[in-house]
Amino acid sequence: MINDYLLEVWRVFLELSPALIAGTLIAGALHVLLPASLIHRHMSKPGLGSSVRAALIGVPMPLCSCGVVPTALGLKREGASNGATTSFLISTPQTGVDSILVSASFLGWPFAIFKLVAAFVTGLIGGVLADKVAPEPERPAPADLPADERFPRPRWLEALHYALFDLFGAIDQWLLIGVLIAAGITVAVPADFFSELSWAQGLTGMLLMLAIATPLYVCTTASVPIAASFIAAGMPLGTALVFLMAGPATNVATLGAVYRVLGGRLLAVYLGTVVVMSIVFGLGFDFVLSDATAPTPMHEHGTDWIATLSAILVIALIAYLNLRRALRRLNPPPAPEQEDVDAQLKVEGMTCPHCVASVKKSLEAVAGVELAEPDLGSGIVTIHGDGFEIAALRSAVEAAGYKVVDKA
Repeated sequence: MINDYLLEVWRVFLELSPALIAGTLIAGALHVLLPASLIHRHMSKPGLGSSVRAALIGVPMPLCSCGVVPTALGLKREGASNGATTSFLISTPQTGVDSILVSASFLGWPFAIFKLVAAFVTGLIGGVLADKVAPEPERPAPADLPADERFPRPRWLEALHYALFDLFGAIDQWLLIGVLIAAGITVAVPADFFSELSWAQGLTGMLLMLAIATPLYVCTTASVPIAASFIAAGMPLGTALVFLMAGPATNVATLGAVYRVLGGRLLAVYLGTVVVMSIVFGLGFDFVLSDATAPTPMHEHGTDWIATLSAILVIALIAYLNLRRALRRLNPPPAPEQEDVDAQLKVEGMTCPHCVASVKKSLEAVAGVELAEPDLGSGIVTIHGDGFEIAALRSAVEAAGYKVVDKA
């Protein structure tokens, strides 16, 4: 049993790692190549327009759920609104150029086109809901500085540092937890569990498929042969569509990372939109295209060397980042000495640059605070300003999801 579990952990790493690395590097490249105000101009304003543009960008992009999280995080940090970020998160992992072609080959063009439309509409609805549930004030557009003034390092090195430490470092622990849980679920649930249930038709079958597919990791393209096998065993095409929408868009690792990046309310929008709309489109497919049939399923191909190297790299990065954090906790740097310090707080829970940015943003929104300077190593936040209240500072930190241990 233990061997089966370890093999499944390795299999999940093999499937998610190429997309994860691709998404992280794409986000790093976007960070240094795009003008600082470009995303702000086109995707920063809450509303339908930003969500449409984000979905149009996301639908053809060949990224799975774990690969899209760092890319979406990069867009968010560059100024994209909550709606645009959520729209991109939902629409991207459900489809892609490669997935469309594979879907057409395995399941037919009517199915592939319907799946494409479903991904776009679902992302759009999720984006609009995100703007309603978690509105945010519009931020001023950043200046388009020359690259040598914008970044302290050469652009290729800045892209790599941003991808590995700012983005991957914000989600690596959640991904590891998710991989371990997903592998356990896969080992515990028999492969033929669904196909042996005679009542697994219509809405009840779709709900069962949601319960199975939501926590598991399955890549967009790799999910197509699995769905084709289910169909060959008697599953309706609409139920297969539920699997192809919910499976690639949700898994334990992605849900944890989305919560870490966007918070609980937007996670609820993300998950709720995917779940509800996959059922809606699954029922809609059975109603509109009830006579559609799928081609004969093909066989999956073996593991390639790219997946193996990617998995080794991801595991090594997770180990390195956690070792780095442990060493920093054991040997924290001294608290910065400031002559004009107005207040200092000891904040617990900051583990990455994204945490630092969240705490800084929350504190600087408090009336009277001019500047907040969190130190990741020591956990001490230095606050400059006039007229603020310590209770308001504590509330701001707690609202960001962290804890004030004591006043330094």
